[in-house]
Amino acid sequence: MTSDKKIIVAIDGYSSSGKSTMARELARRVGYVYVDSGAMYRAVTLYAMRHDLASPQSGVNVEGLVRVLPDIHISFAPAGADGVQHTLLNGEDVESEIRDMQVSNLVSPVSVIPEVRHRLTLLQQGFGEEKGIVMDGRDIGTTVFPDAELKIFVCASAEERARRRMRELQAKGEEVSFEEVLHNVVERDRIDSTREVSPLRKADDAIELDNGTMTPAQQMEWLLNEFNKATANG
Repeated sequence: MTSDKKIIVAIDGYSSSGKSTMARELARRVGYVYVDSGAMYRAVTLYAMRHDLASPQSGVNVEGLVRVLPDIHISFAPAGADGVQHTLLNGEDVESEIRDMQVSNLVSPVSVIPEVRHRLTLLQQGFGEEKGIVMDGRDIGTTVFPDAELKIFVCASAEERARRRMRELQAKGEEVSFEEVLHNVVERDRIDSTREVSPLRKADDAIELDNGTMTPAQQMEWLLNEFNKATANG
């Protein structure tokens, strides 16, 4: 049973830690808006790739990408029959395309660009003006919503996160090796944790959740308990 009090729930953590699945399900259960901030960075990355501003061979053309940022518009379509909230890039549904390994390999270099972070942070803050929102990412509790009433930091071993990511990719028919996925996970951790602007870190007042050995049901029970405590306070 939840309170009528609306709060902001910020869920941060490492790549493939399951934070998006948790955040999406929590929002569904309590009737909140869900925003996947990582999808926004992936959409910018996809735009850059499509416009020859980012590639595995040449990296990211930072000046070129900054120049076209005003042309990039990101929004979300309500969850459909599949239960997934789809990401729209300039009106086009790109939810499937932003999840492949090519985008995954380039999203961290795009995410470290200060101008990209500034633009998306402002957009993310706009989503939370009326509260009643669950947002997940890497700097939600530290930069986007430092005053969020509930902050969760999710972690698990790199190997466990790589296994999860590999299962997701294989379910989509992508042929990838465990070594490739693990390298991507470890490299993204390194880039996200060491970038100059809004690095990935646990907020001082965040509650840490190591979900490496937890089932989805156990995670949700834990998260709902924390949500109910947060909405009961104040």
